[in-house]
Parts: sequence; structure tokens; C-alpha cells
Amino acid sequence: MAETEPYKKVVLVTGANQGIGYALVKLLAERGHIVYLGARNKELGVQAAKQLQDEHSLDVHFLHLDVLDGELIAAAKDKIEKDQGRLDVLVNNAAVACPLIKPSESNHEEYRKTFDTNFFAIVHLTTTLIPLIRLSPTGYGAIVNITSGLGSNSDRAGPEANPLYSYANAYGASKAALNSYTISLATDLREERIRVNCICPGYVTTKLNGFREGRTPENAAGLFLEWVEVGPGDDDKTCMFYSNGKQKQW
Repeated sequence: MAETEPYKKVVLVTGANQGIGYALVKLLAERGHIVYLGARNKELGVQAAKQLQDEHSLDVHFLHLDVLDGELIAAAKDKIEKDQGRLDVLVNNAAVACPLIKPSESNHEEYRKTFDTNFFAIVHLTTTLIPLIRLSPTGYGAIVNITSGLGSNSDRAGPEANPLYSYANAYGASKAALNSYTISLATDLREERIRVNCICPGYVTTKLNGFREGRTPENAAGLFLEWVEVGPGDDDKTCMFYSNGKQKQW
């Protein structure tokens, strides 16, 4: 008897013209999935998709998507629905960093700017696309929120916590909010067998941190694979927070 062909998922990765997002798009396309490369900068997004085609013979779909732009979010939903009729997985990767500053000296506008992209935009995009994820075959739908260890309140409140981490307070707070949203959404969608998780790849060399030395984006992309490729037998893989491949306290 011939083996059943692996299910090809329709996946959208935001903020994917570079770094972790780009590496994940490449990995998923190599594995035969139908991948949408979302990018705020249209020119850079087109270039990224073309590079994957020219250098790796990978066909991916570019999607002009600024997560702060409601019209582009609506257009993205319409495009995926028209092309594929469903969305199996949303990977919320787009994010911004923030200046390092003492919490007691923080500017509330910096918090607002950081939360707009790292939290409110994710809620908006996710809510818009959930109707398409509900069209995924039962057990294959997933939402993967890329988070940070700085979003772990348990870690940051512990006696061994590095006090310097508090200097990235707007970023950490936005990721803690994302983690809380993930818990609520996972609980809401559990009976529909749509898996919702927070995954942190650890410290990765990307533009977000000024390309400081860490693991490569390609290495980091592999940490997301099992959460994107969840299937009907993975009912236990929801409402999880994983960092560096290990379960982490919220």
C-alpha cells in the first residue's frame, strides 16, 4: 500500500522578507507547503520571493501586508480566500524592538508604538483570518505566535532574573500581553482543534537586535516546524509556551 502523501498546508508568515520569517518561509516551501510571504515593504517582499525562486527554485506567494494597515489586512484575507479557499496556519512573526531604558524613565508613547505592532496588530490580523483557519480540515489549523523569553513574567520576576532585561520593558510587556492573548485564544479554539501556541526561538542574529551574535535564522526556523505542521493527532499541542525547544513558564 502506498504511503499517504503529506498534507500540504496553506501558511502565512508575516514580517517574512528577512530574518526568521524568511528562513521559515524557505523551510516550509522546501517541505512542499503553500506559503505566503507577508512583508510591509512591497519592494523588499517582492525581492525576497524572487530570491527564493531564483536561488532555490521555490515558488512562494508574496503578500503585501503591513500589519498596522487595516485595508491591507482585509486585502490579504480576500487574496488567500480567493486563491486557496482556506488558511491552515498563521505565523505571527512581524514585530518591532524598543530602546533600552529604565522602566522608571519610560515614555508612554514608546509603549504605545511597540504594542501597536507586537500586540494590537496581531489581534487584528488574527481575528480577521480566523474564519479562513476554520475552513482548514479538522486538526490541521494552527496559529503560531512568535514571542520572547522577555514575555515570561515568571522568569523576569524571579530572584535570578537579569535586571538589564527590565530595560526592554516595552518589548517585554508587549510579548507578555501576546502570551496572555495566546492563552485566551487557545482556550477559545480548543474544541475546534485549532492549536494556538507561543514559540520563542531564543537569541537569533537578526535586524531586530542589530545582528548581534546568536543562532542563525535558519537554525531558529527549525524550532517552529512541529508547531506549524500539527495534525489531527496533536490535540495536546496547544496553549503552550516553548523557548529554545523547551517548555517555558508563562
